Amino acid sequence: MHDCCLLLFLHPRRVAVAGASGRMGRMLIEAILASGDLQLAGALDVAGSPAMGQDAAAFLGQNTGVAITADLRAGLADADVLIDFTRPEGTLAHAAVCTELGVQMVIGTTGFSEEQKRQLQQAAETIALVLAPNMSVGVNVTLKLLQQAARALDDSYDIEVIEAHHKHKVDAPSGTALKMGEVIAQAQGTRLADRAVYERYGHTGERKSGSIGFATVRGGDIVGDHTVLFAGTGERLEITHKSSSRAGYAQGSLRAVRFLAGQRSGMYDMFDVLGLQD
Repeated sequence: MHDCCLLLFLHPRRVAVAGASGRMGRMLIEAILASGDLQLAGALDVAGSPAMGQDAAAFLGQNTGVAITADLRAGLADADVLIDFTRPEGTLAHAAVCTELGVQMVIGTTGFSEEQKRQLQQAAETIALVLAPNMSVGVNVTLKLLQQAARALDDSYDIEVIEAHHKHKVDAPSGTALKMGEVIAQAQGTRLADRAVYERYGHTGERKSGSIGFATVRGGDIVGDHTVLFAGTGERLEITHKSSSRAGYAQGSLRAVRFLAGQRSGMYDMFDVLGLQD
């Protein structure tokens, strides 16, 4: 039995959820309660939420004894790890308290600036955290496939990243789309910042060789679709992942929680969690 599995067997991990009354928060709470090896220990939300003070699992018709609170220290007091799919500013506020209390983090929040990422890296000097723009196991296997494809295909293949999400998503391109571009660029020994094209309008001229284009679609209740197109002469390769629900994100997050049982500090991603690192 692996060390982390033994730890989970002896001491079930106590998990708090940020954004507990949101769609992702509820999916995470339901997954934790159904897991059999994890325990719901806290539920956080912003002050003024209609769910404030309610049992975290009231939407399931269950009573867990864990009330939704805006008090970070109270919500984290009994937790080993916090799962956070909120906004960058909220996640950083949570990270400050988690660092103080020694609570690990699984972060699926997207839209961080470079400075905000540095702040999380500083937190990782004290606590262990998993930071990934997409917790889905399938998406991360897709990233590995993109890495392999990018290494095998030369610069005669034009690369486009097309993503689609629901109308309420506030950042674009999606964190997952950006991660796909980063993985491709790194696999080819370059930087995405030197190759990315995010806008096309008017007389753009011919496509610049080596560029990585991004196209964004927003509408309806699309959970998340991502396609990377490698367009060559006489052929094209498309690698696609489509999410039909947030369940995949929740299950990947729980795998990250289990992975952290064996870590003291440091920043990890889903390649670490899934054993996909080279």
